[in-house]
Amino acid sequence: MVNQTLAVHADNAFMTCAVIVQARFGSSRLPGKILKEIAGKSALLWCLDRCRAISGVDVVVVAVPDGPADDCIADAAVAAGYIVSRGSETDVLARYAKAARAVEATTVMRVTSDCPFIDPAICGQVLALLDGPDVDYACNNMPPRFPHGLDCDAFDAALLFEADRLAHDPYEREHVTPWLRRHRRLSKASLRGPGGGLERLRWTLDHAADLEFFRACAEAYGADAAQASAAQLAALCLRRPDLARINAAVVDHARLEDQTRAPLQTAPMALTHAA
Repeated sequence: MVNQTLAVHADNAFMTCAVIVQARFGSSRLPGKILKEIAGKSALLWCLDRCRAISGVDVVVVAVPDGPADDCIADAAVAAGYIVSRGSETDVLARYAKAARAVEATTVMRVTSDCPFIDPAICGQVLALLDGPDVDYACNNMPPRFPHGLDCDAFDAALLFEADRLAHDPYEREHVTPWLRRHRRLSKASLRGPGGGLERLRWTLDHAADLEFFRACAEAYGADAAQASAAQLAALCLRRPDLARINAAVVDHARLEDQTRAPLQTAPMALTHAA
């Protein structure tokens, strides 16, 4: 097995902004889902390669559980040239903090590996929100108005370490950012999505129907699908409603009904592309 955790080199002192992608093999609905292939490349690598293209990011780290069942995930990420940090399977908050420390990150962006269509430009705009005055936490889902599968968060690594020290609720340990989102003293900003029904598009991998959807989209888009922007993919889904229908029955009602608003909101971001 490939050595999963790479040592931090001296030049990592210059790598301050890290995208940390949580990834594991286990899934009750679709075991091994992130190693499933979409147009000849695993869903995991679709996600990681897109994260590597985010403007302002210095390093992409894959935060993988430390049990033997997840060795295949770690090996696949290392073989593709990504840094891997191993940690607790259930305490994902601690796993994230460990990964951030491993690369001496000062800024962290959180992405989940079941998002093969994660968009570098949207992530870059979320990251840029942290440069605004008095913004501690930035995201693009307060409220959720982008397609499901484009979610990301960005925050100072010091806040991640504070959350790791102070969060005790099991939900806060399992999901990484709830402590930050709930903390009243932290200033929160959200990149507002277009809405208008686009938030109902399901671009996350959790069911067999989702895998069928991703494969159908990749086939319909063509050879450059892995580099297609969210706007281009949205345009495809609007032109081809039969694609969106593939996994339309798998609806996350709690997400659609969540109207939690960050106090700071951008103007709605258009998600359109010329045909």
